[in-house]
Amino acid sequence: MTASKQPNGASNKTVQKKPMTALRLQRIAGLVLALFLLVVVVFLSLMIGSKPLSMNVVWDALFSSDSNSYDYAIIHESRLPRTIIALAVGPAFGLAGAVIQALTRNPLADPGILGVNAGAAFAVALAVGIFSMTSMSSYIWFALAGALITTIAIYFIGAGAGRKSPTPEQITLAGVAMAAALNGITTALSLIDSRAFAGLLSWRVGSIARKGLEDLGTITPFLVVGTLLAFMIAPALNTIAFGDDRASSLGVNVNLTRILGLISITLLAGGATAIAGPIVFLGLMVPHLVRWFIGPDQPWIFLYSLVIAPLILLLSDIIGRVVISPGEIPVGIITGFVGAPILLILMRRRKTIGL
Repeated sequence: MTASKQPNGASNKTVQKKPMTALRLQRIAGLVLALFLLVVVVFLSLMIGSKPLSMNVVWDALFSSDSNSYDYAIIHESRLPRTIIALAVGPAFGLAGAVIQALTRNPLADPGILGVNAGAAFAVALAVGIFSMTSMSSYIWFALAGALITTIAIYFIGAGAGRKSPTPEQITLAGVAMAAALNGITTALSLIDSRAFAGLLSWRVGSIARKGLEDLGTITPFLVVGTLLAFMIAPALNTIAFGDDRASSLGVNVNLTRILGLISITLLAGGATAIAGPIVFLGLMVPHLVRWFIGPDQPWIFLYSLVIAPLILLLSDIIGRVVISPGEIPVGIITGFVGAPILLILMRRRKTIGL
């Protein structure tokens, strides 16, 4: 009897391993496809604009030493910097959204809805309007501090006077209220001193245009550290999805995970907002789109978010360039148009709410 059961047991183990292997291969294949599409969109970003350029012209401008040509100037002074910035801030917003959804177990959370971007933008507005700071290196610290303080405030406001962790609904309501208040104050500051805020007009609605790579160099260390922290806590976030008590019983330090998660969100959302402004809905859309395809596995969700987020951001930026050509619509407005319908769909589909 025992001998006859062993082959069956081995057979069952083999059957159980096959779906996992197939799922892993499917995820890897999907990631490779997403990377390929990202490369395609990067080249489209270099080709499409008020003056369309062919692939050959783009290629020659990228690797040509003729810096006096007009095409060379278009690529190196405008399209290449904004494309590289999108490749940096897109993953930051997408990953920040994935972390905050997993940390709060709230699928409708993102740095925009929960007011994290608004907090960073408000702090930058204070730096510009009151302290007359205009360089990225000077007000980056304000953006990070604003994101951190807002994140902590929303968590405790959602919890109220109780000692228990706030529910996803409480955090969402607290975040929406905080974002509305901070956006109102930021708008008031810009109206009081419109001259000081003239250069930040497009930044306030989210824009990756007319940014220099030196600005990107200022925030890159913050984005890298935030990304590393996110992947460090990703396995623990998988366990926390079953509840704090269950996670603690399995050896997860829930408090430490939350602290590292808050730091990661602050660095990612604060740093990205400092250079690109409060781009909305990107952190909400990307984790949901990824979760539909690969399921609730945080390391894979984080990895996919790093690729899908810049893909969507670049596509939105391209749309913004051509829809009213030769003028442009800031990318933050385009992501708002795309993200609002997705939010409505998520509210109507109950099965997408679970993490």
